[in-house]
Amino acid sequence: MFEALSDKLSGVFDRLRTRGALSETDVGEALREVRLALLDADVALPVVRDFIAKVRERALSTEVLGSVTPGQQIVKIVNDVMVAELGGEGAVPLNLNAAAPIPMLMVGLQGSGKTTTAGKIALRLKERVRKRVLLASLDTQRPAAQLQLAQLGERAGVPSLPIVAGQTPVQIALRAMETGRREGFDVVILDTAGRLSIDEALMEEVKAIRTATNPAETLLVVDAMTGQDAVNTARAFHEALGITGIVLTRMDGDARGGAALSMRAVTGAPIKLMGLGEKLDALEEFHPERVAGRILGMGDIVGLVEKAGETIDQDEAEKLAAKMARGKFDLEDLAAQLRQIGRMGSLSGILGMLPGMGKVKAQLDDAKLDPKILKRQEAIISSMTPKERRAPDIIKASRKKRIASGSGTTVQDVNKLLKQFDDMSAMMKRMNKLGQKGLMRHGLSALLPKGMAQGNRPPGRGF
Repeated sequence: MFEALSDKLSGVFDRLRTRGALSETDVGEALREVRLALLDADVALPVVRDFIAKVRERALSTEVLGSVTPGQQIVKIVNDVMVAELGGEGAVPLNLNAAAPIPMLMVGLQGSGKTTTAGKIALRLKERVRKRVLLASLDTQRPAAQLQLAQLGERAGVPSLPIVAGQTPVQIALRAMETGRREGFDVVILDTAGRLSIDEALMEEVKAIRTATNPAETLLVVDAMTGQDAVNTARAFHEALGITGIVLTRMDGDARGGAALSMRAVTGAPIKLMGLGEKLDALEEFHPERVAGRILGMGDIVGLVEKAGETIDQDEAEKLAAKMARGKFDLEDLAAQLRQIGRMGSLSGILGMLPGMGKVKAQLDDAKLDPKILKRQEAIISSMTPKERRAPDIIKASRKKRIASGSGTTVQDVNKLLKQFDDMSAMMKRMNKLGQKGLMRHGLSALLPKGMAQGNRPPGRGF
């Protein structure tokens, strides 16, 4: 998501940063390019006009034009305006300040990911805030919709309302709330039916459910891949229901990203959550400042640290760090490291969260890096005997053939993995030999292989 927009804006800003001083003409030309980039990303036209007007007003101030680094000043202005358009600093949490059981109404068109999102929110509330959640499907239109939600609930370890044939959506909603009160649930998630398009019957049904249950949250689930159609959907639902929050699904896709930039401006409702995949735990809070940072190539270090904290086994990481500090590292450790990285998501996604890594990420994409490489390497290590993992030096031609055959890979793949391991081991030995003082004295160049450390710099100097 946002890759095309990010690439275009980065190009504009790179040109601005190289200028020593800026004239009004320079600013005007840059903003024209920003305007075209936003329109191409499917941002709603009124939102683009408002965005450009706000940036222009601040960018043409004498303070910016007379600045030593006017290009950087304008990048900051664009960032500040973008954060404001996306909803301001900080995520807006789900409203849990109501008497239990708290009703949460899920609305949206068919195919937007509404039912899956209901399961994701249930899991999130159960695991993160220790709430007892009841799932209830009010979808009597789509075959097996109620069964689908029950299966999602089972995977999340969250109970779902038993199915009673012949009941209307309003009757199911009232039964869900009564069950929630009687059985001591904290939250009841009501998953309504969708339609292929907005129609009067859909809106009347959802209005009746809302009147009967008085939900603390009316969450609109929208597929970010649908672009401008998502904005139109949000506007229609908000006008009819007064939605309290938006959940954008498929934010891990390759859509243009304009929907996210338009939602807040069009509805006034905050984007509260975003779906980043099919897994039940692939749901994150929407932080406007972090999303803006990723769009403008500034990265999302806080998000990366949080993701690492959620996925990395602390004890395992500490044991591995201790072995590395002693200069001890074998293929079992490498396999553990690969599993840790795999749990954090794709390499492309991780790079997208690092500042200034847009070009590197683009190069990796151009090189068509195989996203299954980590799993392949893990399979190769799994096909080795415990002795081979502890002492890779014994792996010669016949063993390589056996390992390649057992892991469904080639001997070349096995050789690449062993070379990667040798390079890592050599670096760790150098780190262990130098110690902390040696590293500080010689710099990072001391860790590079011989022949690379000198480069074009003066001898004896670190990086």
